[in-house]
Amino acid sequence: MLQIGEVSRRLGLNPQTLYFYERIGLMPSPKRTAAGYRLYDQSALERLSFITQAKALGLNLDEIKELLMLQDGQQFSCQEVYDRLLKKVQHIDETIHQLQTLKAQLTPLLNQCQKGLEQSAERQCTVFQKNGMP
Repeated sequence: MLQIGEVSRRLGLNPQTLYFYERIGLMPSPKRTAAGYRLYDQSALERLSFITQAKALGLNLDEIKELLMLQDGQQFSCQEVYDRLLKKVQHIDETIHQLQTLKAQLTPLLNQCQKGLEQSAERQCTVFQKNGMP
């Protein structure tokens, strides 16, 4: 059993994050010492590690909560799972589109910078000056 400080250090999480996860229902209330200190067991560490990994993969807290509900034994129909997965894939597709649009906007600026570098690396960059914008 570990106290919150040790859990925070092991997982690289702020203790306030652990309190927040408990408050919003991502983490069950941990056992407590007689003095009221929270104690986390191995299953809590694994759950927190899962949350951290899922966030790193781009899932939001609501999506993570749904996955944890499945993990905790709450069942969703095939249609509910399909709808959730489809929504996430659509969100990913939209994000990809937005990133491609951003890349298309930045590429001409990058090319303009490259031309400036070829002339002189020391000269002032005009890319973000009003008349320098493509």
